[in-house]
Amino acid sequence: MPKVELHVHLEGSVRPETLLQLAQRNGVTLPATDLEGLRKWYQFSSFEHFVEIYVALSKCIRTAEDVELITRQFLAGQAEQNIVYSEATLTVWTLKRLAGIALDDQLAAVNRAREWARHDLGVEMGLIIDIIREESPEDGLAIAEWAVKNHGNGVVGLGLSGIEAKTNPAVHAKAFQLAREAGLPISCHAGETQGPWSIWSCLNDLGADRIGHGVRCLEDPDLVAHLRDQQIPLEVCPSSNVCLKVVNDWHSHPLRQLHEAGLTITLNSDDPPMFGTTLTQEFERAHLDQGIPLETLKDWSLQAAGNAFLPEAEKADLMTSVMAHS
Repeated sequence: MPKVELHVHLEGSVRPETLLQLAQRNGVTLPATDLEGLRKWYQFSSFEHFVEIYVALSKCIRTAEDVELITRQFLAGQAEQNIVYSEATLTVWTLKRLAGIALDDQLAAVNRAREWARHDLGVEMGLIIDIIREESPEDGLAIAEWAVKNHGNGVVGLGLSGIEAKTNPAVHAKAFQLAREAGLPISCHAGETQGPWSIWSCLNDLGADRIGHGVRCLEDPDLVAHLRDQQIPLEVCPSSNVCLKVVNDWHSHPLRQLHEAGLTITLNSDDPPMFGTTLTQEFERAHLDQGIPLETLKDWSLQAAGNAFLPEAEKADLMTSVMAHS
């Protein structure tokens, strides 16, 4: 089944063996020196603990060549799963701060990998540039300006991520206003570790077109009705929610409830090696653990295509391709 993935992080997609190689090559000391050690390291006690590990992982990416390598490997993995189009998030400001990799150099590296994947693998990718909530409003605005400048040069959207509890999304209202006025679509992580207020703020203060995660919307019937009536897609990442203790296990995940509430669902892997999953496995577990029918899963893939941050003609072509081969 051809698939489309809208919520996956490039840094979080680094293969464990590649992470060890990057750490050794770049002189970065990790708490683990082998694959088994990494698996143990990827046992998260909280979302904040996950962020600490994510930053440590990001410190292993030191050059534009590293960025190109992880992007090529990510796209090769997507092709193996018949994921024909992905929108991957890259935290360019963090890589600039940690390793001094210029934003333009990061984008050029990603675009080289995209071009290779398009010609050699037949898969496509767009880049979502995210603002971390904890960044200053000034840095957030600088990120947005750069993303807007590169809209159409590989960049397809602006995102918001980070620790929900630390900062109100409205802090970055100017950055997202700039994006909206320039026609750059917006996706915000919200309703993952915090409740409905976080989603409402992303919708009302930032103008989000899609919500990353969003599972806690079920705590507010008015919010559920709004998301349903406005057909605002949720980028649901079940294994991520289990690993980060948003829910206890796959069986207790509200995936089916979200679907039965009439919400627009897309299924995603988030940071696949860190959560021991792939998008294919997310689809399999949705079917086996939650009893989601195969026809519904096909509909979700089509919904992902229909809500991609692409020009209308390209989106229509993507939807046609997904339908033709489902």
